[in-house]
Amino acid sequence: MIYTCTLNTAIDMFVEMEDFYPDIVNRSLYDEVQANGKGVNISIMLRKLNTNSIATGFVGGFSGKFIEDELLEMGINTDFVKVEGNTRINVFLKSNQGEYKIVNSGPKIQETQKELLLDKLKSLNEQDTLFVSGSLPRGLNGNVLLDIGKLSGQQKFNLVLDISHPVLKELMHYKPYLIKPNDDELQSLFPELNMTKNTDIIKAAKELITQGCQNVLVSVGARGAYFVNDEEVIHCTAPEGKVVNTACSGDAMLASFFEEYMQSKSAKKAIKKAVAIGSSTAFSTGLSDLKDINNLMGEVQVSNINVTN
Repeated sequence: MIYTCTLNTAIDMFVEMEDFYPDIVNRSLYDEVQANGKGVNISIMLRKLNTNSIATGFVGGFSGKFIEDELLEMGINTDFVKVEGNTRINVFLKSNQGEYKIVNSGPKIQETQKELLLDKLKSLNEQDTLFVSGSLPRGLNGNVLLDIGKLSGQQKFNLVLDISHPVLKELMHYKPYLIKPNDDELQSLFPELNMTKNTDIIKAAKELITQGCQNVLVSVGARGAYFVNDEEVIHCTAPEGKVVNTACSGDAMLASFFEEYMQSKSAKKAIKKAVAIGSSTAFSTGLSDLKDINNLMGEVQVSNINVTN
């Protein structure tokens, strides 16, 4: 079974208006709310691809109930830990004056609630995969990620990570199955390198493989994506299009890469599909509806890169 763990779940509210001024009533032209958080997005995209998962993590209050209800309506099972307070609601506002992003902190997680989540994860085994994605909520630090990494080693489940926390390097010790940094996150991990250079991106990914990671998928925006493991280095270009919102594109890319890679065992097929779905999501207000995927896949090129040590 596939599990997704979102430690800092959210509702994302998208608002569009003609103008946005202080001290007056600003009326919207359009608004939409979506269940969100990186692991939640992965569960939603996997469902769109006809793959089941169980969503876990922390939710609280009326906004947490909204997330659970939305997922259940989509046919996604949930097993969240309930916490005090309300799951955060983020606002993304677009007007003629520009774009505004209001990201809230959400409830504070107690130690007992963290232990409840870890107890749930102790039931996973070598047949399971756990995605851990997104930021940490108030009350938790990088130790919770190390605890999850340790559990993956003990319970032998596949661990997939999409986190920007600096503890990521320490998690290589637990041999995660797949990680998905972007170029900025790689730059933070390897400040001595220059991630505007493709050779340095590959060098950093190879170093993470050396440290224990099994597979690395690197998203590099308009430059596409790289896949690196012990056996191959692959690059996929990105299609052209008008970027509307990049917030969910990495989640869509990771979910679709994993889904295709598990089925076909072909990294080339997987990265091509992943870049297309990630790009389609970036060209939309939310996760891709998959209607333009075949066209986008026809616009990208996948190639092997020979690396000499």
